[in-house]
Amino acid sequence: MRRALLLAAMLVGPAAGAVQAQVKPALTITAPAPDQAARTGPVVVASHMLSGRKLRELLDSGFPARLHITVELWSTGGWANHLERVTEWDVVVRWLAIEQVYEVTQLAANRPFSLGKFAQFNDAEAAVARPVRAPIVAVVGGRRSYYQATLTVETLSLSDLDEVERWLRGELRPAVRGQRNPGTVLGRGLKTVATRLLGGERREYVERTGVFETVDGGR
Repeated sequence: MRRALLLAAMLVGPAAGAVQAQVKPALTITAPAPDQAARTGPVVVASHMLSGRKLRELLDSGFPARLHITVELWSTGGWANHLERVTEWDVVVRWLAIEQVYEVTQLAANRPFSLGKFAQFNDAEAAVARPVRAPIVAVVGGRRSYYQATLTVETLSLSDLDEVERWLRGELRPAVRGQRNPGTVLGRGLKTVATRLLGGERREYVERTGVFETVDGGR
């Protein structure tokens, strides 16, 4: 009986690990109902974006992970689709060795918003996966529309970490005023950094909603 239980444990263990290993990053974007589309934006969810042994090792070694999300509103019709509006934000995840916690920060509208500090990696990843309603709406009476979300995952270098620290303290805010978009400071040269640190790959995910037509739902 004991041998049978041991054999069962040996068989179930790898299977359970295999199931866990099959969890893959997933990006979803959900459009509001047509009668709400003129007043509220789509909901974006980025699940399991920190998965992968190499990315986890880099994060635990002090290299912050940066997720850049862009949401676009497109209209259809005619010879080609037209880009109507764009909004974007960043989420930065870093390991604070002194506190032994993962810190998750959202950078939007040129301001940092803390999403919390977490002792467990899974809790930090869950914070990243919180639904975010994008501040972008369609126009009533316009052409048929759809939303598209693009998410890139990058690992920052140690020199970029200094910029993150200064950004979170507010010291870099004057540098991004005017022509520079929020997140530009964190984005300079990161494509090259990400390609090197992630083994020649730059993770990118793209999802879009179905086409909808905005109607006046009243106020």
